[in-house]
Amino acid sequence: MMTAAQMRAARALAGIDQRTLAERAGISLPTIQRMEASEGVVRGVVDSLMKVIQALDDIGVELIGENQASERGGRGVRLKASAAQG
Repeated sequence: MMTAAQMRAARALAGIDQRTLAERAGISLPTIQRMEASEGVVRGVVDSLMKVIQALDDIGVELIGENQASERGGRGVRLKASAAQG
C-alpha cells in the first residue's frame, strides 16, 4: 500500500513533477493527480498503482512501508509513528 503523502514525497525526492511520473508510468496525468489527492492510502486501479510503483523504483526511489526496514540503504525519508498518527 502507498499513501498519497508517500507518493508526493517519493516524487519530490526523485525531483520530478506529476507529468514526468505519469509519462514514466505510462498512465495519464489526471490519474496521477487523483492518486495524489487521495486521503490516506492511494485508491485506484491496481494496474495503475503497480505502474507508478515500478516507475518510482526505476527512478531509484524505494517505497518503505510501515514497520518495514530499508534493505538497500541509501537516502530517504520516513515519518515517525507519532507524527503519522497526529
